[in-house]
Amino acid sequence: MSQPAATTVEVNGHPCRVWTKGSGPKLGFLAGLGGLPRWLPFLDRLAETRTVIAPSLPGYPGATGHTELDSHLDWVLAVRQLVDKAGLAGADLVGASVGGAFAAEMAAVFPERVGKLALIAPFGLFDDREPAADPWAQRKDVLPGLMCADAARWNDLVAAPDGANSVEWPIEMTRASEAAARAFWPLGNTRLEKRLGLIAAPTLILWGDRDGLLPPSYAGRFARGITGSTRVETVANAGHLAYLDQPDAVAKAVLAHFA
Repeated sequence: MSQPAATTVEVNGHPCRVWTKGSGPKLGFLAGLGGLPRWLPFLDRLAETRTVIAPSLPGYPGATGHTELDSHLDWVLAVRQLVDKAGLAGADLVGASVGGAFAAEMAAVFPERVGKLALIAPFGLFDDREPAADPWAQRKDVLPGLMCADAARWNDLVAAPDGANSVEWPIEMTRASEAAARAFWPLGNTRLEKRLGLIAAPTLILWGDRDGLLPPSYAGRFARGITGSTRVETVANAGHLAYLDQPDAVAKAVLAHFA
């Protein structure tokens, strides 16, 4: 698997890494919990027919600046800067987990900046009848099973990549968890349901059938709230980060939606 080209853009004066690979129309990807410590097979599948652009959210691996973001509005405006500076304004956009919530915000608040939209188990909603799990309150040995149907997939994601400083790497991952908490604690609820009706982009919603973090029933709540044409698909044998468990199936569904 060849490595993507890496560039850096500044958001609020802080560097954020942008990975690019492939050819064809631009396709943006905002990653889920854990960010992108490494390039993924899922992204390689997308890059077979699209130019995949994957910017790192502030505070996630490859980026800093999350401590400047004190409110949800701060985060939304920072993601808009990131999308624009990465060259993704108007492009199709995929967002997963925490990145899915921000992708939905972009489509709702800045509709001209999103072509078609694909959301993979996005954060942003909460149902007290089926409460989401709190990823920041889990023991280290429990979290992998909430993130992925195959816990080893999560462990592989967050392991130190080649060339990383083994002493500093745990600090990097703690920073990523802190960044997510600043944006979504507690329980990922940003009251996104109030803005879903502003989304007119054709939207695909994908949810792993073994998501231990966000109940798969949340997919229906997203679909009912979005104004534009919406389709829901379940990914078999996949957890919260379905693109790690089933990269081929998720990439196939995403590319079919964007065709």
